[in-house]
Amino acid sequence: MVGSTWNSISYMRSLANSYADANTEKQQCQRKRFAAAMDFLKTVTPYLRIGYRNCGAGQSTFSAAMSEVLKNAVEGCEAGATVNFQKALLSKGPLTKAADADVTVEGGKATFSWTDNSGVGSAKADDVAMVLAYDKDKGEAVYDTQAGTRADGTAELTLPTAWAEDALAVYLSFCSADGREVSNSTCLQNEASTQQPGGGTGTGGGSGETPLG
Repeated sequence: MVGSTWNSISYMRSLANSYADANTEKQQCQRKRFAAAMDFLKTVTPYLRIGYRNCGAGQSTFSAAMSEVLKNAVEGCEAGATVNFQKALLSKGPLTKAADADVTVEGGKATFSWTDNSGVGSAKADDVAMVLAYDKDKGEAVYDTQAGTRADGTAELTLPTAWAEDALAVYLSFCSADGREVSNSTCLQNEASTQQPGGGTGTGGGSGETPLG
């Protein structure tokens, strides 16, 4: 027997004869999937603070991003649990996405390009470009959340010298000038990696740490 209280009422109850196994195959799988998403998202937290700033009330930006990535971008189970970077959204919102977006990685930098589609949907010329590159081999990220405007049609992101031979996932998003709306991110490059992530930490590029608006 064990004593307890509820609503200031004392009572006795019998101990449970058994308990649920907290280490079932399904729970092990979920933990591995959660860990895969966490290893990725913890490196890009400042980017997520803008990219998921309009998430539901009572939910943090990181929690909203974790929920999205777990549901739609994590594949496999246990040792095989991985993030499908092509499907991962690092920003999510109704703002019109970039048109004809592309990226070229060479000479220690990522050069982004897109067609100015201002006036299409909710797109405006002064929407701010947000760019990010994630090194799959090292588990590190660099980003700039104020890399230019939609009207510019181009932006650049400097990459660490040590990344020269590594596999990258590269993203582009937009945020309205007043900071109220964001677009879904677009993964513009997703190179295959043969190494395990190194578990490094994210590094902000330019003014990437400062939210807009």
